[in-house]
Amino acid sequence: MPAKATTVETPAFITNWLETLADERLDEIVRDPAIGAVFCTDMTIGFCDQGPLASERVDNLSEMIAQLFQRCWDYGIRDFVLPHDTHTPDNPEFRSWPPHCVRGTIEAQIIPELARLPFAEHFTIIEKNSLNPAIETGFDAWLDEHPEIQLAIVAGNCTDLCVYQLAMHLRMRANAKGLTGYDVVVPMNVVDTFDIPLEAAKEGGFPHPGDYFHNVFLYHMAMNGIRIVKSLT
Repeated sequence: MPAKATTVETPAFITNWLETLADERLDEIVRDPAIGAVFCTDMTIGFCDQGPLASERVDNLSEMIAQLFQRCWDYGIRDFVLPHDTHTPDNPEFRSWPPHCVRGTIEAQIIPELARLPFAEHFTIIEKNSLNPAIETGFDAWLDEHPEIQLAIVAGNCTDLCVYQLAMHLRMRANAKGLTGYDVVVPMNVVDTFDIPLEAAKEGGFPHPGDYFHNVFLYHMAMNGIRIVKSLT
């Protein structure tokens, strides 16, 4: 994807809200590491380094997400769930997006920044064939098997696509089940989305101003009861 930024103004009321966000302490957000889990979507090579959907903005998340993983592990969190695009070659999604992260290709592999963490063997990889982490996957079964999890930290890409689907699914599922103590937290420094400039989109497709969609979808998640923080320290 083109790295050149597309300038579209975020509405002032959203900008003003973003300015109220603060860094939060991990041990204050997650009072007991036994009830916390990290959910990180689509930090794979096909969205960072190689392939038609690789994005510099997403690639820039790699080290920050690895640092978040390490911080959470050091604190005592032991559940790391990674929903990854692992597409079939004939996926209907490829009518909307170029073929990407096809099963068995390097694009579907986890980024090295996460793969080389010393506790990577504890990761639970959820293969998914759509933007949603729970449709035709084992995601909800994993959640059912871990009723102790009451705090979900969400990271990855893209803010307005798979991150949104992941965080909203966790929030809506908790609402539907009446899980009053369940919280979903999205640190804004470990999520982002791609950018397609207006000029490039003139040749076909949709322009996608990254900052605009990143900000608007953070706001929309907050509207739906998802806690947005600047970072977890």
